[in-house]
Amino acid sequence: MEKEPRRLLFSATPLVFLLLITLLYTQLFASTSLPFNKWMQQLANWKFSDNKFNEAIKYQESFKPSLRKLLKGEDQRELEANGFACDFDFYSKVCVASEPLLRIDTTKMTVQLQLNQTCPQDKTARIRPYARQDSNEILKDTTPVQIMQQNISSLPACQYIHTVPAVMFSSSGFRGNLFHEFNEVIIPLYITSRHFQSNVQFILSDYNPSFVRRYAQIFSHLSGYRVMNPATNGSVHCFPAGVVVGLKFHNFLSINISNDINPGGYSMLNFKQFLRESYNLKEFHVDTKKPKLLLISRVKSRAFLNQEEMVHTMEDLGFDIVIARPNQMSNLSKFSEIVSSCSVMVGAHGAGLTHELFLPVGAAVVQVVPLGLEWASATYFGEPARVMGLHYLEYKIQPEESSLIDMYSRDDPVIVDPESIFSKSFEAGRAVYITGQNLKINISRFRNTLVKARELLGHDSLAP
Repeated sequence: MEKEPRRLLFSATPLVFLLLITLLYTQLFASTSLPFNKWMQQLANWKFSDNKFNEAIKYQESFKPSLRKLLKGEDQRELEANGFACDFDFYSKVCVASEPLLRIDTTKMTVQLQLNQTCPQDKTARIRPYARQDSNEILKDTTPVQIMQQNISSLPACQYIHTVPAVMFSSSGFRGNLFHEFNEVIIPLYITSRHFQSNVQFILSDYNPSFVRRYAQIFSHLSGYRVMNPATNGSVHCFPAGVVVGLKFHNFLSINISNDINPGGYSMLNFKQFLRESYNLKEFHVDTKKPKLLLISRVKSRAFLNQEEMVHTMEDLGFDIVIARPNQMSNLSKFSEIVSSCSVMVGAHGAGLTHELFLPVGAAVVQVVPLGLEWASATYFGEPARVMGLHYLEYKIQPEESSLIDMYSRDDPVIVDPESIFSKSFEAGRAVYITGQNLKINISRFRNTLVKARELLGHDSLAP
């Protein structure tokens, strides 16, 4: 008789427990009171921090020196005092945050960090993380990143925790143009992240799958982690080790070794070696006996109208000719191997000359300079070639070698004063000189330039 009440008591216990849970949920979880919600948020963070967060904190101090190198002077002191600081120059804007409670919300493209109680003013920054900040045409399509300091109770709960810093950047520029992709994304990314020695997570805003595939070998050589796509990720990530927003830009296809902010102290010769490693290229040397000459063949604009005659002249001078057409250059992995085996590269001003990055040290670049493009030719490819350890020669065409002479008189401003056309607008100059002219080379004069190029190959004193 005594066992029956006990059995009833035990059978009723689960029902009572469920009723209590229901009441608690109604009173607590359904509550909209701000203190309770904040407490729950902190609890979520605390629960997650029991494992990987504490592990990530251990790595924070080891990354601080690498983050500081991206800033200088007062900005470094600001980073120490306030949790984040920004470096602005003519071309680029880079912000660095180093604070253990840092969160990145990839849905909103925000970087959130704890408000410094000793310096409680709320500091924010808004950056479009493209390397070149001097072009509104590019930046209008670049998704901005908002950096903000908040009270700890306002920070969102972590969904993922990372033990390495993040670098946030955009590839929103002139995608599909090899020059701009290397100039404004790949080289700046190298400058900004190489000194982390692959211990870095890339977050690519304005993510483009074809761009990521095209440079997959470079990305994997700079980072040990898959490039993050914010559009498909949509999560809150904790980065106790820090974050870098934006990329450093030094100059066109160049790394300035004397720049105040060159965190790894790298040069363009280092970058060329990095490319060889990334694409697993053989270590070719300049051939002085029968040098291989790569001719960049254009078809839409600035095309060589007498290319066949040019090739015959090159062959007469003892060059082994490789003609590169646009479809052959689309696969960078395969084409870089061809370029790296050549001793001379010849081409009219254009993106194809960006492949000089893959030429061996001591090789020669001959740039054919169309009418009206003298400054761009020297700035974008001439000066960079020299700091890459290459010999550089220009062949500046005369008006009679431009197809423009068939459309304008010899004394027309288009022929005698290209600057006056560009002064109207860049688009006006572009239509005439970049997309509107082809070239018919003076073979006898061009031959003299090729002879000089061949002579330079015998005097390779540029090796590092």
